[in-house]
Amino acid sequence: MFKSVFIKTIYIKPVIVLLLFCSSAIAQNNIISNNSKWSEKTALTILNNYPKAWQIDGNEKPKWDYKMGFLLFSFEKLYQKTNDSKYLNYIKEYADEMIDSSGNIKKYEEKEYNIDYVNPGKILFNLYDISKDNRYQKVLVQLRKQLENQPRTASGGFWHKEIYPNQMWIDGLYMAEPFYTQYTVTYENGKSLDDIAKQFELVQNHLTDKKTGLVYQCWDESKQIAWANPETGTSPTIWGRGIGWYMMALVETLDYYPKSHPNYKTLIGYLNQISKSVIQYKSSSGLWYQVADKPELKGNYLEPSASAMIIYALAKGSDKGYLTSNYKKTAQKSFDAFIKEFVKVGEAGEINILNVSPSVGLGGKPFRDGTNEYYISGKTKDNGSPALAAFLLSALELEK
Repeated sequence: MFKSVFIKTIYIKPVIVLLLFCSSAIAQNNIISNNSKWSEKTALTILNNYPKAWQIDGNEKPKWDYKMGFLLFSFEKLYQKTNDSKYLNYIKEYADEMIDSSGNIKKYEEKEYNIDYVNPGKILFNLYDISKDNRYQKVLVQLRKQLENQPRTASGGFWHKEIYPNQMWIDGLYMAEPFYTQYTVTYENGKSLDDIAKQFELVQNHLTDKKTGLVYQCWDESKQIAWANPETGTSPTIWGRGIGWYMMALVETLDYYPKSHPNYKTLIGYLNQISKSVIQYKSSSGLWYQVADKPELKGNYLEPSASAMIIYALAKGSDKGYLTSNYKKTAQKSFDAFIKEFVKVGEAGEINILNVSPSVGLGGKPFRDGTNEYYISGKTKDNGSPALAAFLLSALELEK
């Protein structure tokens, strides 16, 4: 069936054949023009440096991973903007390397109940629409089944992973809810929209700091883990990138959430609340810190992935009408500050984003205590994929 679908496509649109079948279409030495927009400069840099999407962040082997999902989501948006086949081909190459001929994700175990595994599924909706390759739809169903069986806290929130019982992590909202919303609206007549709104309600009620209006990274409903506040169950630190994940989760969920649904305005309210709060904690230059609420903390630093995610969410929220136009102006100013602070352009026009936070988490072995010091002591690196993807998305949203 797969072959016959594309034989038909050959007759109708020969260019699609090159796009979907010729991996060599992605040249490893794409010329980066000085006149190109920041979004395309970033994408071409990524194509040149990482011919396979899974190679980003120094990975040595292919893996189904949320970072690749985030990066390729940004490529999908760029493809939709430019209609340039090399961006779609980059996405498809990753999907085809990770999904076997029977439609199973390689080395995927549902029973790990790792909510991060859901995020890459977003790239398959569009691939299936274009190709009608049933392998992609089969994976969509697999990931939806994972969410159906995902363990939950007593209040109904998704556990982040099987190994983190009773815990909601703020980045888990981004990993699951945009996919969950698109799936239930596309295939289930929206039957799970209330459940999706419930996940955000739990964040609002339990992960949002009452003083700052910002969100903590984690919440243990049982309050048993050592890092948990004994009264609230929250982790100790308000992480800049965590705020970014949450704001992006809201704007991307709202892309598919029906305006007619009673919870639509509630979600917009959550976005307005976090946006109003986060503006109060930007630096004088318009950027955000690793420990977002403590700019004066010794060793704290302005962090690019957090800043780019927030810029993107503010710009998109304003463009969609969820936020007022003033937020778009703030995003534009912060984007310019981002370039001055973090972006270094190489001799060939390649983009480098400096000083990106490493991945962080809580618990595990060795135990991560989630203190402010833990978040600021990790070794930063250049060109971390969350910063590259978020910068690309923010540039697209601002038409830069």
